[in-house]
Amino acid sequence: MPALPLAEAGPVLDRLDPVVLFSDVDGTLVGRGGSLLAGFDGTPTLAAAEALIQAGRAGLEVVLVSGRTALQLREASRLLGLRDAVGEVGGVLLLGGTVELQWGGAPRTLGATPAEALERSGALAALLDWFSGRLEPHAPWHQGRQGTALLRGQVDVAEADAALADAGFGWARLLDNGRLRGSYPHLGPGTTHAYHLAPAGVTKARTAAAYLARRGLAAHQAVAIGDSPADLELAGVTGAMFLVANGAWAAEELPPDPTGAPGPAAAIATPSPAGDGWAEAVRALLLRRRRDAGAAPAGW
Repeated sequence: MPALPLAEAGPVLDRLDPVVLFSDVDGTLVGRGGSLLAGFDGTPTLAAAEALIQAGRAGLEVVLVSGRTALQLREASRLLGLRDAVGEVGGVLLLGGTVELQWGGAPRTLGATPAEALERSGALAALLDWFSGRLEPHAPWHQGRQGTALLRGQVDVAEADAALADAGFGWARLLDNGRLRGSYPHLGPGTTHAYHLAPAGVTKARTAAAYLARRGLAAHQAVAIGDSPADLELAGVTGAMFLVANGAWAAEELPPDPTGAPGPAAAIATPSPAGDGWAEAVRALLLRRRRDAGAAPAGW
């Protein structure tokens, strides 16, 4: 389903009363090189930083939801003045100074963490063997993980999940966390993606939903923004899902539900890519909030 242009999203935004903004990090909030001060093409920009400040002043709490580890997200949150976060595509939940592992279907007898269970069970080794030459650890960022195994390659996630199930690893699944900008010609001629091998039932959406429930917040009080299929699942637990322009492809490639169930509401595509697109989404939310409150927009 093609994403809905931001300019046409007024009726969707009118139904919101956002308190929380779940935000992916790489390729969404930050631009080239993982910099908050760089656009998707590397051009210096303050757009995302200024929007982050405006969101904080307006009481819109940003919760990072990323493939990054708990340690990486704790440091990023500290630098950005944020508090809670969801890491490893839902595998870890950071609540202030605490970290909660999300086990999903992973057997707890195989290791101290879900990541250890995925490795010791043989599921990770089997996946790498089946897709040899097309899939590999996403070095060096694959190290220090607790909830998932981080990979890169060019594979079909449905094919990978079917192979896992056939081999007795039905409790694990492969999640597509978006396109990589680097060149990896040894993995194939197509676009290389970042993937997470995760316990079944562990997703960004499920952990985000649990977070909202803890805070007593309803779906219309939360929005999300990202750039990948793993992010797009957040559409099912929030009032609106934004895709920055460089992630609009995720909506178009979303396969239909095999059970015939209707898919999530259309995602909203920002005109600009990472950083600048993130700022466009926040601006749209805050302008509507100010309009509804009868106040003139400040600063924009």
